[in-house]
Amino acid sequence: MTSLPSGPDGTGPAPIHLWFCPNEDLAPGIAATLASYWLDEQEQEVADGFLFERDRSQYLIAHALVRRVLALETGIPEAEAVIWRSSRGRPFLQLPSGGLPRGADMLDFNLSHARAYNLLGVSREHRIGVDVERMDRGDRGLENIITTFCAEEQDWIARAAPGRSRDRRVLRLWTLKEAYSKARGLGLALPFDSFAFTLAEDEGVLSFQPPADDSAERWRFLEVEPVPEVLAAVAVEVAGPHPPAVHLHHGFPWGRAAPRRLVLPELVGASRRGR
Repeated sequence: MTSLPSGPDGTGPAPIHLWFCPNEDLAPGIAATLASYWLDEQEQEVADGFLFERDRSQYLIAHALVRRVLALETGIPEAEAVIWRSSRGRPFLQLPSGGLPRGADMLDFNLSHARAYNLLGVSREHRIGVDVERMDRGDRGLENIITTFCAEEQDWIARAAPGRSRDRRVLRLWTLKEAYSKARGLGLALPFDSFAFTLAEDEGVLSFQPPADDSAERWRFLEVEPVPEVLAAVAVEVAGPHPPAVHLHHGFPWGRAAPRRLVLPELVGASRRGR
């Protein structure tokens, strides 16, 4: 069996890498040049289909980020990585027949972006989902978002003062729900009122009530605010008692600057809905 990269002490599971990249870290012209060499035919077609240049630029930066990080993680050159997509649109890296050049027999990744900010999660041992949202979106769509949550979550939101405090609660729940549904590969096909989170006042998941077909014990969640007023969430399917460390990198990865090291917290409580 191929040995996996271990944690900092050489004994734990391989760390999860999060890459937070503002668009400003990669000039549009450079992103377009990189994309012309790195992106596959389908990605090029998607990029060419955008009506507005800002949307096209966002797509190119995000997908150049994906291919650059995958190259760093696997040793596969950016243009040679084969990415396939499930019927629900979730991307996966097609593993070479001989396995990954740098070991491991799997790699999972997930991408999210929100108006000039990109978040990419990469794991060599676990399924992962990520989501990122900006607090300065105003009230656009927030009321519609709230109606998709379960009753206890709606009650928790309603107890906050209108304005920023309430919006923050909405977006914390939304990013966590998005991250979980993306980790499972279901996206919006998973009803957001079929599972529930209980959150701490400022940051952190206290408990998770999963859908009927899942178990709370196999999931860990992390909330991150990589820069002020930008909220991110990570969902990781963890098997075993030793969760991986999380390394948060900032900026477009031309190299590997020292990351910020985070911990996947344990759930204080976990239950099945209806009990």
